[in-house]
Parts: sequence; C-alpha cells; structure tokens
Amino acid sequence: MKPTLFLLAAGMGSRYGGLKQLDGLGPNGETIMDYSIYDAIQAGFGKIVWVIRKDFEEQFRTQILAKYEGKVKCELCFQALDALPEGFSVPEGRQKPWGTNHAVLMGKDVIKEPFCVINCDDFYNRDAFMVIGKYLANLPEGAKNQYAMVGFRVGNTLSENGTVARGVCSKNEKGHLTTVVERTEIVRCAEDGSNAGAANEPVRYKDEDGKWVAVEDNTPVSMNMWGFTPDYFQYSEEYFKEFLSDPKNLENLKAEFFIPLMVNKLINDGTATVEVLDTTSKWFGVTYAADRDATVARIKQLVDEGVYPNKLF
Repeated sequence: MKPTLFLLAAGMGSRYGGLKQLDGLGPNGETIMDYSIYDAIQAGFGKIVWVIRKDFEEQFRTQILAKYEGKVKCELCFQALDALPEGFSVPEGRQKPWGTNHAVLMGKDVIKEPFCVINCDDFYNRDAFMVIGKYLANLPEGAKNQYAMVGFRVGNTLSENGTVARGVCSKNEKGHLTTVVERTEIVRCAEDGSNAGAANEPVRYKDEDGKWVAVEDNTPVSMNMWGFTPDYFQYSEEYFKEFLSDPKNLENLKAEFFIPLMVNKLINDGTATVEVLDTTSKWFGVTYAADRDATVARIKQLVDEGVYPNKLF
C-alpha cells in the first residue's frame, strides 16, 4: 500500500503576517507545499491529505487543490478550536489552536494507511521524502508501533531573521529516538543572547529558565517530518483527553498538544519505537516575512539546476 502525505496547513501564519501556505514562491506561483507534493509523488506516495481551517477552504480548493486533479488522490480535513472529545469545551478566552498533534488527530477518518506528517511551509528537499517514503512502504501490512522521524541537523535548519522552533532529539545505539524536546527559540547567538544570527556564533536554544544553552551544529532535530501508522490516532485520542484533564493545560490559554509530547509518551511507556532516519537534505523555509526573498532565490536555483521543472503541475 502506498503511503499518504499528510500536510499540516492550519497554522495561523502569525509570524509571517499572512497565509504563507498560499504564498507563491516558485517561477509560476508554486507554493512550498507544491514542491513537497511533487517530491512525495516522486518518492512513491499515493494520496495527499491536508488539514486546514474551514475559513479558507474555498480559497484553498481554488488555488491549491484544482491543480492536482487527475494527478494524485487528494482529501481535506479541518482543524477547529472546538473539535474536542466529548465532555470537554473550549476555555473562555482561548483563541490559539490546540497544536500539531491535535491537527494530526483531524485525519483519523480519512487516513487508513501508513502516513508521513509534514509542515506545509517547510522546504524539506527530495531526499527526505525518499528516505521516509521507503521506510513507510517497507512496513509489513498491519504494522503497529513502529514509527519514524527524519532527523535534520540543527545547523542546517535556522533562519537568518529570527528564532525558530525545533524538536531537539536524542537517540540510542539502535538509532531509535529516546527524547524529543520542543524548543521554541533556537538561533545562532552569544551566551547572553546577543549577536543573534551571526554565522560565527554557536547554535543555542533558550531553556525553561531563560538561559541560552549551546548545542552542536549536527544535533538531530525534528522538522515535524514523522512517519506513523493509523494506530497512532487512537493513542492520540486517549492522551489528548489526559492533556485536557490537566488543569494547568486548560488555565494556560496557549498550551499546545505537540507531536513531540505524544511521541515522548509512547517512547517512555515502551509502547512504540521511533527510528531516526538520516537525510542529506538541507531545510529552508519561510518562518518570517524577511525569509521570503532568500527562499524564492533558492527555489529558482533548484529549477535552474534541473532539480525541478519550471512548471510543476
């Protein structure tokens, strides 16, 4: 069975200042996700599923889905603030979405095969899709609890225009993930946080105490490129109820149900293993509006080199 590509496209685009999911960056107005989908098809994926917000469904269908008709099977699902388990309601004042693993949960009714989860606004490059596509395609039928993650080197995943959020990973001698900790502020900077973005500074993240902690450039990080089987949805449903039952998560109007939170639980419980897959790919993307010009230039270079055709679809 061919694996499915599941794109998380419901983000609010707050740092970028708009719906960056629909921003045309290629020579014919292609979006970053167009390149991801092109690479996924080359890597043997058979279906594309997006999770989006209902309020831009019409624009999405017109601008995005129409171009894939007849080329690959496509489906939509929707993330909403009130898409909660029975017995739970949205806390007063909550406006922020519930996070990446809540978005993943929205695909439970349309995904019945091994699937790869990605962000729609990250340019992962083809090797990453080849690596995880091969892993998912080679899983035995009915496989459970054998997941994967593509590990990018943190030094290759930074923005020159501000901090980025990444899941900082550790793995054991078998190459299996042991921990992944979501760090929301990662940047090259001095020990006191100054000189941010300077090429000669170490990569650092800000810890829970507000201190800047240095990490090696080749430290593996999650770029939210995960490989799961459908059993993952049931685990997520169960743990989301625990997440919502914790008073501190309801009181914090910005608390999020991240994928790493779910994965850590499954690893720590001994329920599942997550193989960390290596890739030669270098990430780039549009985290901030100031990243846009560099991303357009990088895509043009790849087209000029013949990696991608001038017109994808």
